[in-house]
Amino acid sequence: MLVSLKEVVAVSKKHNAAVGAFNTPNLECLLAVLDAAETLNVPVILSHAQLHESVAPLEKIGPVMLELAKRAKVPVCVHLDHGEDFDYCKRAVELGFTSVMIDYSTLPYEDNLRGTAEVVKYAHARGVDVEAELGALPQREGGAGEAAADPEALYTKPELVPDFLARTNVDALAIAFGTAHGIYKTKPVLNMDIIDRVRALTDVPLVMHGGSGISHEEYRDVIRRGINKINYYTYMSYAGYAAAKAHAEANGSGFFHDMALCAQKAMEENALSTLRVFSGIQS
Repeated sequence: MLVSLKEVVAVSKKHNAAVGAFNTPNLECLLAVLDAAETLNVPVILSHAQLHESVAPLEKIGPVMLELAKRAKVPVCVHLDHGEDFDYCKRAVELGFTSVMIDYSTLPYEDNLRGTAEVVKYAHARGVDVEAELGALPQREGGAGEAAADPEALYTKPELVPDFLARTNVDALAIAFGTAHGIYKTKPVLNMDIIDRVRALTDVPLVMHGGSGISHEEYRDVIRRGINKINYYTYMSYAGYAAAKAHAEANGSGFFHDMALCAQKAMEENALSTLRVFSGIQS
């Protein structure tokens, strides 16, 4: 069933869990995530990142996401991830997305605040939830770009949170405390104190981006400390790639649909494992 961001977060919070948000730029990703969520009977978020526009144009993948969400047996939020401008967020709202993220996190604070407030005003008037980001991850969604020379300089400053929330009225806030997009080249060091300090200041749902590649215990720790939504894609996508590659190498030749099915099943297994941790379900 298609629901709002607030609704899927509320279900997860009730069970002391976090809701998983998975980027789904093709049908195999969509089916893998939904099948995993339905197997575990947990809510889930299907996300489309603006970065994937060249892979899956919003007006083509969006209606598929929405239709599958409506048919799902579990609560599903359809979410725009890392919208980079007002117009793209507007397009997602007009399609029927129930949540959008506007990411002006790399702009100066006041510009981030003003741009975010503009999206909130538009989206809320149409019943759509909005996520924003305060602080920034070192690399873009998908791991593009160079790592920051001093990642800690990009961390969320907790003292800015009350002002940002009061002046934007966002429904969820992504905070930066040591994760990164893409595949980690070294083990990340997470500053858990930032989560604690921000959570002490607000009840607004908190989001962790760059969720791939940290340990299961670290997932459990950030959830205990107050993270309510975790974005996840890179390692699920890589699991699909590895399975398709292995199939091709083992068979020498064959049909694309066989490779795609191998990829889908591998991504479903990865999503299952991940959702078990996010939801506190024992294997």
